[in-house]
Amino acid sequence: MIEVVWGSAQEKPISSKLLAEELLVDEAAEGYLYLGYPVIGSPSGPLKLDALLVSPTYGLVAFDLVEGTELSNFKSRQDDIASMLEVRLKPHAGLKTGRALQFDINVITYAPAKQLLPNTEPPYFLVNRAHLLSQVKCFTWAASEVVYKNLVAAIQVVTSIRAGKQRREPKKADSRGAKLKRVEESIANLDQHQSQAVIETVEGVQRIRGLAGSGKTIVLALKVAYLHAQNPTWNIAVTFNTRSLKEQFRRLINNFTIEQTGAEPDWDRIDIINAWGGPGDKERDGIYHKFCRTNGVPFYDYALAKRKFGEGKEFSGICAEALNATTQPVSLYDLMLIDEAQDLPAEFLRLCYQSLSPPGRLVYAYDELQSLTGSSVLPPEELFGSAPDGRPLVLLNKDDGGPRQDIILEKCYRNSRPLLATAHALGFGIYRQRGLVQIFDQDTLWTDVGYIVEEGELAAGQQVTLARTPDTSPEFLENHSELQDIIQFHKFQGASEQTAWLLKAIQNDIREEELRPEDIVVINPNPLTTTREVGPIRQQLLAQGINNELAGVSNSADIFTQVGSVTFTGIFRAKGNEAGMIYIMNAQDCASGWDKTATALARNRLFTAITRSKAWVRILGIGPNMDLLMQEWNSLQSNDYKLRFRYPTEEEKKQLRVINKELQGKDRSHRQNLKLQREQLLRAVERGDIDPDQLILELECLKKTTKR
Repeated sequence: MIEVVWGSAQEKPISSKLLAEELLVDEAAEGYLYLGYPVIGSPSGPLKLDALLVSPTYGLVAFDLVEGTELSNFKSRQDDIASMLEVRLKPHAGLKTGRALQFDINVITYAPAKQLLPNTEPPYFLVNRAHLLSQVKCFTWAASEVVYKNLVAAIQVVTSIRAGKQRREPKKADSRGAKLKRVEESIANLDQHQSQAVIETVEGVQRIRGLAGSGKTIVLALKVAYLHAQNPTWNIAVTFNTRSLKEQFRRLINNFTIEQTGAEPDWDRIDIINAWGGPGDKERDGIYHKFCRTNGVPFYDYALAKRKFGEGKEFSGICAEALNATTQPVSLYDLMLIDEAQDLPAEFLRLCYQSLSPPGRLVYAYDELQSLTGSSVLPPEELFGSAPDGRPLVLLNKDDGGPRQDIILEKCYRNSRPLLATAHALGFGIYRQRGLVQIFDQDTLWTDVGYIVEEGELAAGQQVTLARTPDTSPEFLENHSELQDIIQFHKFQGASEQTAWLLKAIQNDIREEELRPEDIVVINPNPLTTTREVGPIRQQLLAQGINNELAGVSNSADIFTQVGSVTFTGIFRAKGNEAGMIYIMNAQDCASGWDKTATALARNRLFTAITRSKAWVRILGIGPNMDLLMQEWNSLQSNDYKLRFRYPTEEEKKQLRVINKELQGKDRSHRQNLKLQREQLLRAVERGDIDPDQLILELECLKKTTKR
């Protein structure tokens, strides 16, 4: 079946919708129909394609959509579309033989409202609703399956932006530097699901959820580039909780825009802006500060906010007061994108929403397991408030056939299966002697984030075994090294012994294993002790001629990694960043807290730290709390990095920190339930509980009954 990817098609909404409906009638066809995508750079500016069909059945078909009945010079438009597509595709070696593409570029002008059409001859095709399908079926795909996959990748603007900024030239074929080069080359591509998340555009609010390493930041940056190219007059803002993401966003948006349009973005229209901000130049500005300045309400800096609202409530308090003091907020932006929403208060997200021009285009992305503040992202019905009549201002659609408002990225492109399973096992407390510390609100989220139910079931009081698959955790992420080298735990008797071991390990990484200093990040999970704890090892590295920086302290707050330097950081600045080798100091601080909520947040720090790694992790700690973490990890190892546990009842969930909450009483996503049932059915067939031949017979009978 053809899958429709709903891009920014607001200029021709009726013809776009009718095109999708007509093509979906052909259930035997396969491929992707992109609406409002791609955008191609041309000498006269970006060329926006109305629609593009990429199909192993019918090949490559571009559509020139006519919203009314006026055809104008449609032949000239078709010529431009064909020429620019050819220019876009010919640089890809995998699509051509010699100088010629291995497939045809077909262009159709689709005028659904036009009853009588003038006669045309190939290569010019003009159709209305009555003749669309018959014309499309005249086309075929004659090239190989490999060429088709290369075409899909080329259309999606698959980019090598994830690869290292500088070219690696390792001298040893089996060094960590050589292995990291191969890993970076493999993860350089976006997959189809991420590409859809980039393109799909809603006239309202869109939520993106995904695991650490699933590409949320990449998706947001690409979305800015795509929508900026489509709508160059829009004022767009990107905001976040971690200032060190600012330069990363700027680089990604700039590169993505050039890749799509051939020109740099108009930075007067795009703000990469802090959440809080303060007086001064543009680099110091923030969404909250700009809201106060524009709407004429009092602005609070951190010290004043802490005095008035108390520790931990500073930002939520000032955002709530600013909203309450403003009856009709001034529109600041046409589109706003928020990364790391799990660490921002609900009041701030509401302030962002109120700062948008109609129809309130806002995209927010988060992974609640990375929450370091205790904040929990409310269901959208609660998050954005209610109208005077009590109706929620925001309701997310549930697979209604249009662009998706709720997107879950299930594939992890940074962390290997062992690393991600370790992070989840420790983060949830799967093998903790005293039991779980937190759990998903919706049982089906486990399968949505890429686990399968291998044994048992996700049901109250039932034993269940969850495992990741090669599809959601690509095998190349773990095949580069022996399993015992990918992740290691080390316990020390004291801080000086930990420092001495860390010094030797980093020296070996750089001098023997061909890692660059910037490939290495050392994380201290406790943000209050980081400067003190990393001081001795930083001094000893400098004495050995190895440069290093304490992120946001010895360098700019907006920069995380510097070329030629090992990065030391607290957990908050580590958020949203990644490195080949991650060292986690003092992991024992994450074992427990004074209650389950504090324990959950401490373990979220460890989860976040582990998931910064593209290849290797070393978890270091001191004392009996480190023994507890190592016991849990040993249990995970003995279970082949699978999560085996008794699923909590609803009553037991009340004693845990529940994450990714949705409103009670609301229907769960039909698609999520079907996915879970399908996985359970497949496991039952594998175990021999169900005869597959009998199942096929029953399905055939059901199909015949349904047709009657």
